Amino acid sequence: MNKMMYGNILKNHIDKFTAVGDEEYDEIIKYFNPIHIKKKENLLTAGDVCKTHYFVVKGCLRKFFINEKGIEQTTEFAIENWWMCDNFSFLSQTESQFNIQAVEKSQLLAISKSNYEKLLDEHPTMEKYFRCIYQKAYAALQMRAKFVYEFSREDHYHHFSSSFPEFIQRIPQYLLASYLNFTPEYLSKIRKKDVS
Repeated sequence: MNKMMYGNILKNHIDKFTAVGDEEYDEIIKYFNPIHIKKKENLLTAGDVCKTHYFVVKGCLRKFFINEKGIEQTTEFAIENWWMCDNFSFLSQTESQFNIQAVEKSQLLAISKSNYEKLLDEHPTMEKYFRCIYQKAYAALQMRAKFVYEFSREDHYHHFSSSFPEFIQRIPQYLLASYLNFTPEYLSKIRKKDVS
């Protein structure tokens, strides 16, 4: 898949939030680099500075940290048409507390911090686009926090599986358990209950 084919996927996503003409878009896509990564390949390691923001064209990424017990705790997934980044590290250029890794073989569009700043300066419509993306992500994070307090663990799983069925099909059970803050055994028990 070449840069322009990747670019058309990004353009369709941008068009959901703001209008960008073809000529301007031809300039916008120049700020991005297409990359391919293998399953389980790391894009960011905790302790490094996050210098890149990733748009998923095809595949799946996850963000996680390693807790005090040495267990990986997944905090976020990104599939097609989603963005992935450690936003705090990216914006402040400080060490990241997170790792970003491919769950599946993935095709991405990557934009560096310096290109991101130039893009926003030279194409103000992209300011609106990223503002919409960040607002949507923040709203989702608020709702996730509410569900953690409001739902039982079982209800939390059922709500997640009905809201995001594509994740249930694609994400390995141990990663899904990590994201929901369950043990894999507990998640397995819930799923068995649903089948019987």
